[in-house]
Amino acid sequence: MAQVKYCSYCAQELCTKYINGRDYQTCPSKNCGYVHWDNPLPVVAALVEHEGTVLLARNKAWPHKFFGLITGFIEKGESPENAVLREVREELGLEGTLENMIGVYPYYELNQLIIAYHISARGKITMGNELAEVSSIPPEKLRPWEFGTGYALRDWLTRRKLI
Repeated sequence: MAQVKYCSYCAQELCTKYINGRDYQTCPSKNCGYVHWDNPLPVVAALVEHEGTVLLARNKAWPHKFFGLITGFIEKGESPENAVLREVREELGLEGTLENMIGVYPYYELNQLIIAYHISARGKITMGNELAEVSSIPPEKLRPWEFGTGYALRDWLTRRKLI
């Protein structure tokens, strides 16, 4: 993550200030008062069920054997529910139906808050520009990973008594 160095309002170089028990980047100008709170970004994740399997995808920027759930940012004016269905359409070319919310998970390493949903999808998979490959895995063969969207997969599998 890139660190913010300059004030978004007056362009002065930010300094570090201790506020409420934490260090924050703040504007030194008495007339400005800008604080870069560095709040986490909301991200949606889709656990996509398609033809009896769960689809995991590998982003082009990821290592060769790393797969995850379909994820993306919520756009301005968009609800999390609409965002997750849009991401499924953009990344997999599938039409989805929102089944339920799986949960909300902090992803501290990327300063994100993941809002995960179970989506049932239909259609022919056509990968979007961001993906290198897609894998279809029977739910009983899935194993969660211990970071990011892996916690949503764990909770989904636990509710179905698959782990």
